[in-house]
Amino acid sequence: MKKSIKKLCAILLAGSMLTAMVSCGQQDADINVANSNDDNKKTINLFGPMSRANPNAENASMTAQEKTVMMAEKQLDLLVDYRTYMAEDYQDKTYDDVTMDRLRHNMDDFYLLNPDVIQKAGMEGMLTDLSGLDSAKNLREVVKTANTVDGKLVAIPQEVVAYGLFVNKDMFRKYKLKLPNTPEELLKCCAVFKKNGIKTPIGANRWWLECFVLAQGYAEMYNKGNTEAEIEALNSGKAKLSDYMRPGFEYLKTLMDKGYIDAKAAYTYEAIDGEGPDFLAQKTPIVMAYWGAANAETAYGNVDFNMQVIGFPSDLGQMPVISMSGYGIGKEAENREDAMQVMDIMLSDEALQIYTEINQVISPSKNVEVDCTQALKPLNDKINEGTYVLGSNASMNVEQWGNICLIVRDLLNGSSVDECMAKFDQLQEESLTK
Repeated sequence: MKKSIKKLCAILLAGSMLTAMVSCGQQDADINVANSNDDNKKTINLFGPMSRANPNAENASMTAQEKTVMMAEKQLDLLVDYRTYMAEDYQDKTYDDVTMDRLRHNMDDFYLLNPDVIQKAGMEGMLTDLSGLDSAKNLREVVKTANTVDGKLVAIPQEVVAYGLFVNKDMFRKYKLKLPNTPEELLKCCAVFKKNGIKTPIGANRWWLECFVLAQGYAEMYNKGNTEAEIEALNSGKAKLSDYMRPGFEYLKTLMDKGYIDAKAAYTYEAIDGEGPDFLAQKTPIVMAYWGAANAETAYGNVDFNMQVIGFPSDLGQMPVISMSGYGIGKEAENREDAMQVMDIMLSDEALQIYTEINQVISPSKNVEVDCTQALKPLNDKINEGTYVLGSNASMNVEQWGNICLIVRDLLNGSSVDECMAKFDQLQEESLTK
């Protein structure tokens, strides 16, 4: 299970904030991709799964992330040295494995981290508290909540990744259906679609069905003002994690049993690649994906119908699910203070405005607004009003995103709801013994 979680989190990283990955064949974690400079400027090391463009390349060809790094380099008169790693296949060490090893040996100054590494490294005391940065004062509460471990803000992202249901509004109008708010309303919509010959109303893949579980299981916890107390109850064992998870798993089982989700296909589908063609061909009215898929030409950014992105159904209405990768600084990093200055500039409102405008994403700063497409407006409005569920939360002792996804896959592969709940009980018991 742990190896699969690592693979899943690597996909999360690639599918969200990182738009300029290195090639799959690049494996050497010590490769310096930036060209060296002879002017003897101080060098700060950044470890992440991306390379840097040629320093002499046209500015327009540089990524949003690179432009924020260049701002820091110019203001601080130093160089940021990119060190990269991407596994070639399943036999190689994962990016997360390599990152943890480099953190433990203080090999770099700051890192781009997946949620599970943020949580693990934070709990092991390997990350610097970033709450004193000027840029941290402007963060949305959701960012602070997701990246705080033992009262310390240990990571900050350049974007917030939101997941939702992508719906074909034309197909809903054809059958006089309103967009669903609750689990029951979605079931009724699916029944109508099925009755009218639509084989599979919800296109699904093996990665993102956990969003249904998260939206139902944690809607009240994150939106009723009692978040910290409920998380503490879960961490201490006073509350059972399986009690939160059961409604979502039972709901997914119902969707599968009624044929609204093709469990066998979903188990084999990769994100977007599997269910995407049927959605684009208007054979399937609903799929699930992350924010950026609505902007990407290779995903759903150029559809031939009226598309809208809404939150997952819950008893509190449409509920966005949020996850995020983030930058962290090694507690014992050689150039820790300089790295903090670099990050403060990269995460300033000025830099995040550039990043947000280029990538059309949700900014971690409450002062920077995204000019989103009309299709994304409902999801964006929900997040701006503070309505959401966290898919990853470093303050929870049991890692959420990867574990829930893997146990959902057990459900797709034939496990009962009770068997799935037993795995959550085991994970919680293991966390209590650490």
